[in-house]
Amino acid sequence: MNPKSICSSSSSSSSSSGSWNTTKAWIVHGIVAGVAIAAAIGARVYLGPSKKFRSRVVGIIPARFASSRFQGKPLVQILGKPMIQRTWERAKMATTLDHIVVATDDEKIAECCRSFGADVIMTSESCQNGTERCYEAIQKLEKNYDVVVNIQGDEPLVEPEIIDGIVKALQEAPDAVFSTAVTSLKLEDAFDPNRVKCVVDNSGYAIYFSRGLIPFNKSGEANPQFPYMLHLGIQSYDTKFLKIYPELKPTPLQLEEDLEQLKVLENGYKMKVIKVDHEAHGVDTPEDVEKIEALMRERNLS
Repeated sequence: MNPKSICSSSSSSSSSSGSWNTTKAWIVHGIVAGVAIAAAIGARVYLGPSKKFRSRVVGIIPARFASSRFQGKPLVQILGKPMIQRTWERAKMATTLDHIVVATDDEKIAECCRSFGADVIMTSESCQNGTERCYEAIQKLEKNYDVVVNIQGDEPLVEPEIIDGIVKALQEAPDAVFSTAVTSLKLEDAFDPNRVKCVVDNSGYAIYFSRGLIPFNKSGEANPQFPYMLHLGIQSYDTKFLKIYPELKPTPLQLEEDLEQLKVLENGYKMKVIKVDHEAHGVDTPEDVEKIEALMRERNLS
């Protein structure tokens, strides 16, 4: 065979190639259009003519008495009120929540919550984390909800706007089953394993969470110029996914980091992340109580 004939092209072959490229372009456009039409039809069938996507929202505050780092943490006094009460009061200010309940396995916590007017769902001691406790709680609720917001009971200064933000993020991202929030990480918290770090992609979906500093550069030190992100812990789930979550087996990364959200990512589900301007004021240890109280006095919060 003459090698020259392979490289040279006749007008006939050029015409044929151009025709084939045009055909391929139409095929690609047809596939994309088909997917878009199918998605639109699917959304219409799912939502109906007037329903809002994932419109019914319940906030659940998981609370357990036993804790390896801080026994009885939900009941610790924060300027004269139990921490669980302060969290509940802040959550009540969110506009997207149709209902709020406390889910606990401890009667002392339940009694305390009922005393200040909170609805309580009793859950079992076998729940491994807050997500599993939320799952058990929704099974016992009288009404059905599309979205469940897991509100950390150790965040007495949780911003209602953050609750509303993650709910709206999940409502606007039908390909995600989970949403959460991050804020800027303080440099002094870079290597604190109690401060969970997060990295996201360019579309705002979570890539990874870690107790270690991520990303980690080869100098082994935190870069003061890099915008590290701190996970705020609050998260919301599509209720249909929440019913699947307990059936998913624990994953290697989840077990190694002891972070429940990694099981979501390792199983290929998408998680939407919003960035907010918020100082993290979670109570992880008894020493954190003094810091919270000092901040509340500074802000005249009673």
